Amino acid sequence: MTDVPTRTETAVQTESKSQRAYDHVHDRIVRRLYSPGYRLVLGAIAEELEMSVVPVREAIRRLEAEGYVTFEHNVGARVAVPDESEYVYTMQTLGLVEGSAISLAAPLLTPDVLAEARAVNKRLQRLLDHFDPNEFTRLNHQFHAILFEHCPNPHILDLVHRGWRRLPDVRDSTFAVIPERAEHSVEEHEDILRLIEQDAPALEIELAARNHRWRTMNLFVAARHHDHLEEA
Repeated sequence: MTDVPTRTETAVQTESKSQRAYDHVHDRIVRRLYSPGYRLVLGAIAEELEMSVVPVREAIRRLEAEGYVTFEHNVGARVAVPDESEYVYTMQTLGLVEGSAISLAAPLLTPDVLAEARAVNKRLQRLLDHFDPNEFTRLNHQFHAILFEHCPNPHILDLVHRGWRRLPDVRDSTFAVIPERAEHSVEEHEDILRLIEQDAPALEIELAARNHRWRTMNLFVAARHHDHLEEA
């Protein structure tokens, strides 16, 4: 007698395949193997992964929700093309709300939490010797999240999450474009931690976190303009 998968087992298998398809496409976007504007042919991806189109479509929808992919009428799915104006607006806003979130979280950050953040920053520092921009980006987000996730204001925290979700493609390429920013970013992380440990005024902490974000924005935009001038 042949075993027939139950509805629950089928759902779990589909979810697992969808995650595999998501990881496959996400990895290629982050590593720039699928460059901005690259057309994602669902059938070809499904064939490559030896699965049906259904879990691939689910993965693409998830990537669209996260900002990695866009859909165009009569074209289909493409890797999102970063818009510089949108990037600047998002980074300016994120600097404001994340700075506020971290300043509000500061009194709630225990020595253990600060030690966790410092441990992540030390890992970032070690990466400087053998620089991996993708791993640096992942750990950089982890460092920031350790601090802002303790913000007691859920509305501000929601705005921070929205800001990070708006930046996937540019965020994942930032330190590849401006690797020289990485060392200063690590130093500024330490400055923020010291301010929190010293019970500095909330405004001072907020400005340190805000300016940290805006320095990255300014350098990234300047680097892209420089690249465009060289290509002209």
